Amino acid sequence: MAAEPTTQPADTAPAHAGASTEAAEHGGGGLPQFKFEYWGGQIVWLLLIFTVLYVLLAKVFTPRIRKIMDTRAETIASAVEQAKSVQAQADAQAADAKAEIDQARAQARAVAAEAKAKANAEMAQRQAAEDERLAGELAKAEERIRGLRDAAMSNVEGIAVETAQAIVEHLTGDKVTAAQVKAATAQGAA
Repeated sequence: MAAEPTTQPADTAPAHAGASTEAAEHGGGGLPQFKFEYWGGQIVWLLLIFTVLYVLLAKVFTPRIRKIMDTRAETIASAVEQAKSVQAQADAQAADAKAEIDQARAQARAVAAEAKAKANAEMAQRQAAEDERLAGELAKAEERIRGLRDAAMSNVEGIAVETAQAIVEHLTGDKVTAAQVKAATAQGAA
């Protein structure tokens, strides 16, 4: 079989031809960055861009970043200082509150002790008054008992005389007088 000639479209042929002539003008293919003839301009542009970037970093961006960092550090330091101050105030208020509570407890104990002493004094006073009243009633009761005993003793003599009269009359059948019974008991007691 014979090879068929390949035909390229008409619009692509001149583009290839232009590319090959351009490569021929430059002295062959490859990257122009690696050719010594372009290095001088590349170095100048590199130094120029590096200088511009260095100046921008040194004069614009770094001071702004440093200012932000300093502001942040100052804010943090002031917040920490404020927190310490608030903590100190809270500690002082807690100590004051504890002192007030201790003072209130001491006052409450003093009031309770005073109230207890007052109640004990009032109770002792009432007890003394009650003891006095009971002593008075006891004296009255003893006096009444003495009176009743004396009355009973006087009645006992009369009852004994009557009983003796009744016994003598019952045993002997004779009636005896109260004077005779008293005389007989007085003789027997002596």
